[in-house]
Amino acid sequence: MEPRLIDPFNRTIEYVRLSVTDRCDLRCVYCLPADYRDFAEPEHWLTFDEIERAIRAFTELGVRRVRLTGGEPLTRHHLPDLVARLHALPHLEDLSLSTNAVQLKKHAQALFQSGVQRINVSLDSLKPERFTAITRGGKLNKVLDGLAAARQTGMRPIKINMVVMKDVNDGEIEDMVQFCIEQDFTLRLIETMPMGDTGRSASNHYMSLEVVRRRLAERFELVPTVMPGGGPARYVSVAGTNLRIGFITPISQHFCAGCNRVRLSADGALYLCLGQEDKMELRPLLRRGIGDEELKNAIRTAIARKPEKHDFREQPQKIVRFMSLTGG
Repeated sequence: MEPRLIDPFNRTIEYVRLSVTDRCDLRCVYCLPADYRDFAEPEHWLTFDEIERAIRAFTELGVRRVRLTGGEPLTRHHLPDLVARLHALPHLEDLSLSTNAVQLKKHAQALFQSGVQRINVSLDSLKPERFTAITRGGKLNKVLDGLAAARQTGMRPIKINMVVMKDVNDGEIEDMVQFCIEQDFTLRLIETMPMGDTGRSASNHYMSLEVVRRRLAERFELVPTVMPGGGPARYVSVAGTNLRIGFITPISQHFCAGCNRVRLSADGALYLCLGQEDKMELRPLLRRGIGDEELKNAIRTAIARKPEKHDFREQPQKIVRFMSLTGG
């Protein structure tokens, strides 16, 4: 029988979001404070050897999907080397990357050749000044250049992640739909989440995506559809186009009942829920030379503690860590 990780609520865990760094070259308003510098020291990050060993253990327990995240993963030196090592794991079926794309133009070809077949790119505005304000200094043209480079390599699908913020960028949603139709990208709209002080501040601009969906339905013919992958988005297609739009609704319509993922932070903390504090520290185990079976047993023990759901709506002040520290 194929090995599987089953949590206490009979959910199969087959997806790991792997943070390779907590550092980022942007300071998006919903993610990090403008002056934040309290990052982990690089010696506290898992090494590539440790990451490969941990992910190998996960795949031997049934995990089939891994997404590289951060912070901004492209700030981690020699990332294509790690991609190649993970891509070579015999049980891993899907290796993807989330990025802000600021440095993607430089790295896209190497990442594709090493094994990244598909990417998600954070892009909250197509207006240069607004993009700079949301990211606190980012340059839109760099992201657009990175997207063009990724498309040239043959990466598919390329998904655009847009965090919808009322009175900030909600007036651009239709423009983003049109942009994704023209560029043959997939669009994913995301509700703000109260992660850390920045997330709670951004939540002052919270907008239910059900409102957005109804608004889009007045202009476009939306057809319910599905899209392969291990993520939480609920998709529709836009009739007459190739566009699929995903709605990620952790607040208005949470998807905890189908949660199939855990997050491994850059410093080796295995977070069992984005909206809870439950975690297991894997770095000390790896650095003391734990055996392969012991490592798998530690992972099983952690999964047995996975909580049923987050409390974003009931306890918005609960999570003090920033999004970038958890791995997105």
